[in-house]
Amino acid sequence: MSEQSGGPVRTPVEAPTETPVQPRMAVLAERFPIHRLTLLAVAFLVTLGVVTGSWKTIASGNVTGEGWRLFLVFGIAQGSIYALIALGYSLVYGILLMINFAHGEVFMAGAFASYFVAQSLDSKGLLDRDPIPTLGLVFLTAILVSMGVAVLLERVAYRPLRNAPRLVPLITAIGASLFLQYTFSGFFGSDAKGYPTPQSLTGTMNIVGFPVARTQLLTIITAIVMMVGLRFFIARTRTGKSMRAVAEDKEIASLMGIDINRVVVITFAIGGILAGVAGVLFALTFSEVDSFMGFVPGIKAFTAAVLGGIGSVTGAAIGGLILGVAESIGPVLLLTGIHVPATNQLRDVIAFTILVLVLVFRPGGILGTGEREKA
Repeated sequence: MSEQSGGPVRTPVEAPTETPVQPRMAVLAERFPIHRLTLLAVAFLVTLGVVTGSWKTIASGNVTGEGWRLFLVFGIAQGSIYALIALGYSLVYGILLMINFAHGEVFMAGAFASYFVAQSLDSKGLLDRDPIPTLGLVFLTAILVSMGVAVLLERVAYRPLRNAPRLVPLITAIGASLFLQYTFSGFFGSDAKGYPTPQSLTGTMNIVGFPVARTQLLTIITAIVMMVGLRFFIARTRTGKSMRAVAEDKEIASLMGIDINRVVVITFAIGGILAGVAGVLFALTFSEVDSFMGFVPGIKAFTAAVLGGIGSVTGAAIGGLILGVAESIGPVLLLTGIHVPATNQLRDVIAFTILVLVLVFRPGGILGTGEREKA
């Protein structure tokens, strides 16, 4: 149609320009990203090291079957303590999406308070004469003190910062941890103090044909009871349902009439109860307490929570048991065969290597959902 007719004017269609051919290396880089190749290489080296070290240790026969059983039982007992502490991390993170790095000091406070009660009872001979009621009093003291410290931390340090950026409560938690450490050190000294153990918990018992230390048996049974009780509480009680609702969506839970502050306080209180029980079990197992005892178990419990999937109660329990067994058996299994001296001193290396590998290969943990975090 011509221009004089008033119709639309057709413009010539431009010929498509040819794009330059991508280099072969760029195509290969897109198909096989460098970070993926790096992860595959790291996974291969870790697997090779584990298989080689384990094969050489088992082939050498330096550790007997009885020795492996003892390592396993100790690892389960130690992992049970980690699991109880890790549950506190997971509960708080599930509600507030915050890492309470002062939780290790909540654990320490309960153990330290129970030490004075246990020492007083032991000096009067009551710890050996009536072990059940006196141990009950020791556990009750640790529970009340740890619960009180946890609730006080939430009310004084964390609640005013609930709507602040996440980095602010994290720094506050680290500051609270240092404050509690040096406060206890200033009042009670930094030296380790021997924790009295009742005669009824000394020695071993034969379980399924091999000896188990009574303190380890008490630790495992108590941890199982506490974890099952917590699972029942969260799943069946009205408060537990409120906790799950707040963890899912705070705003909707508030609109449904749930008191958010009350749920948060209960969450910190439950974490404190678990930490107090773990503190007494730890003190009975290792027979000492000190003002800095909460730092390393607290970090390892955090590792266990990340390993299992932080925010998951079941994941925290599984992560604690896996970490405890790996820390007990791992150094001996991996390093004895290649003649590394003092393998037990490298347990912390095993624990934190597991943390790094989990964060690299599966940041969500074993039971992590992989969903995006809510703002």
